[in-house]
Amino acid sequence: MSDFNRGYARTIPADRADMSVDAGLRSFMLGVYNKVALGLVLSAGLAYLTGAYPPVRDLMFRVTADGRLAGFTLIGMIVAFAPLVVLLMSGFALRNPSPRSASALYWTIVTLIGASLGVVVLVYTGASIGTTFLITATAFGALSLVGYTTKKDLTGFGSFLIMGVFGLIIASLVNMFLHLPSIAFIVNVLGVLIFSGLVAYDTQRLKMTYYQLGGDQAAMGVATSYGALSLYINFINLFQFLLSMLGSRR
Repeated sequence: MSDFNRGYARTIPADRADMSVDAGLRSFMLGVYNKVALGLVLSAGLAYLTGAYPPVRDLMFRVTADGRLAGFTLIGMIVAFAPLVVLLMSGFALRNPSPRSASALYWTIVTLIGASLGVVVLVYTGASIGTTFLITATAFGALSLVGYTTKKDLTGFGSFLIMGVFGLIIASLVNMFLHLPSIAFIVNVLGVLIFSGLVAYDTQRLKMTYYQLGGDQAAMGVATSYGALSLYINFINLFQFLLSMLGSRR
């Protein structure tokens, strides 16, 4: 997995790729975006199933008599933390991934995250979820276009953003105990900024990865799945931070 995430900027300058004349790159990126789109559709379906269909909902969440979220069941907690566990384990288990194993990892993560997003259906109104999703999709498209077309090397910028993600995780964990609205607001704002930047950074990283792989179809199959996973996770995080800021609670 790491083979497709690091090192490209040292061998291929960001201004080398002229997307306007490279049909292969466009085809590669289209494959990534299609996979992201299908992942989002699956996630939306699973979120509705786990958040609105009582037999499944009650397996994962504890709800009040009027249908509001009261907490997670044991199964719900396992599903919520499973994506992180799977990602960590894959870093050790998939040293030399094949296109099939990389695709299996992608759909496993998408399924787990989609199932856990039932909490969004329980907490926020349908109108605010739909509006925020459209805002996120618009921002995602614009930011990805920036990363796709810019000639500026975003490597250093991306490294800074990745460090920011760890800071967000620490701040979020601390605020789980403090419950301070001011910290929550700061985390949401920084989360929007950081994952917005990561959308552009990961898009450029994928562009450079395509050139680095030099037409190796098996390697590009792996890169498509890993690239889709990066962009999917960025989209979901951006959506959740925006929803925390803009969404109307039930």
